[in-house]
Amino acid sequence: MKVIVNVKLKEGVLDPQGKAVLHALNSLSFDEVNDVRIGKQIILDVDSCDIQEVEKRVEKMSEELLANTVIEDYEILIENKA
Repeated sequence: MKVIVNVKLKEGVLDPQGKAVLHALNSLSFDEVNDVRIGKQIILDVDSCDIQEVEKRVEKMSEELLANTVIEDYEILIENKA
């Protein structure tokens, strides 16, 4: 099954990359953009049919490696290929 992990900075954590993109967009006359937050998306192809077990394992992966939980939040989306 396909598992998507979206990782983003927690609210209140400075995002210098997002600020740079905001500045660039405003410089290109995209003045309607007020804020930009940069995140990452991790897509996993997992060989299992047990959705609950996959969710538990991917949560452990996220806590231990995929996200820095001190400054980042994550969400897990599971798409069953069947």
